[in-house]
Amino acid sequence: MNWFFLTAAYSGLSPKAPGTVGSFVALVLGIFILLFFDVQTLFLAAILVSIVGIKEINRYEEKSGIHDDKRIVIDEVAGMWFAISIAPAVTISFSEITVFQNGFLIQSLMSFVFFRYFDIAKPSIIGRIDKEAKGGIGVMGDDILAGFSAGILSAALWQIYLKIAALWI
Repeated sequence: MNWFFLTAAYSGLSPKAPGTVGSFVALVLGIFILLFFDVQTLFLAAILVSIVGIKEINRYEEKSGIHDDKRIVIDEVAGMWFAISIAPAVTISFSEITVFQNGFLIQSLMSFVFFRYFDIAKPSIIGRIDKEAKGGIGVMGDDILAGFSAGILSAALWQIYLKIAALWI
């Protein structure tokens, strides 16, 4: 169970780009959570995954001696779930997924792209957390902050788009 959890249902075992694969799996799972439950459920699930993830990563690192194993992608799950609980931050039905006006799919995809950028580039404090924090806090912390940053940026850009589009109507 521990390895299943840490690798996000073994998606982290992908030979190419395990972080991106794990993030995509997290995006799909997060969208399903938003379809059947609500935004608060997704946000609370992200908190729970973060707390359990820190504990499990600490146990893994203690046993293996490997810090931030690339196969561990539960941090990407938490980060993506925080991102899409901020933007689009709506609960929808299946029929509303592709409706452009609600911005659900656009904001979800923007959150994915921005999250991957922040997770890979590690600008500013995201990089400092990654380098300076030890154990599970270091592994999870940078992705949690990347998720918050991606969600806020996606929501802000969508709101700017809506304001500009309203001027043209």
